[in-house]
Amino acid sequence: MTAYEHAPGPATLAPLRRSDIPRCVEIEHILFPGDDPWSAVAFRAELNSGAYYLGAYDGDGALLGYGGLAILGKRGDYETEVHTIGVVPQWQGYGIGGALLSALLAKADELDAPVFLEVRTDNDAAIALYEKNGFVRVGVREGYYQPSGADAYTMHRPSVSESDGSDGRRAR
Repeated sequence: MTAYEHAPGPATLAPLRRSDIPRCVEIEHILFPGDDPWSAVAFRAELNSGAYYLGAYDGDGALLGYGGLAILGKRGDYETEVHTIGVVPQWQGYGIGGALLSALLAKADELDAPVFLEVRTDNDAAIALYEKNGFVRVGVREGYYQPSGADAYTMHRPSVSESDGSDGRRAR
């Protein structure tokens, strides 16, 4: 889909491949060692559910990161949830996480669906990214992440039709 010029090399977004699941699990263990990283079974279940998953790939096709959006409800009454975004540490800070989020949000906008997510209350970089993209904090889930017991903010971004834009587009 898109190349990211500021990264150490070119990166593109494309649908996440089932063959990437073992690498997703490796990345999970790197990024979330104290909080029950997702298993291969969890990733397979997400892909089997019809959720919208993208991978970020380098020029050789190696997986650098991933993002997933669950689509809930029925046509005309959808809600979506960002279930995960992860980028390998050496590629963080180059806009790949933001690009994954933007692509997930574009899918939600295509469905005219509000978006929800949970984020650790101490993950300042992720919170800033989400707020920059129109999310607001709507609650706290105490002890959400296990086994660490870390708290999470629940955040919400309205659908296109719920947003403040008078022409039906999201106000920024």
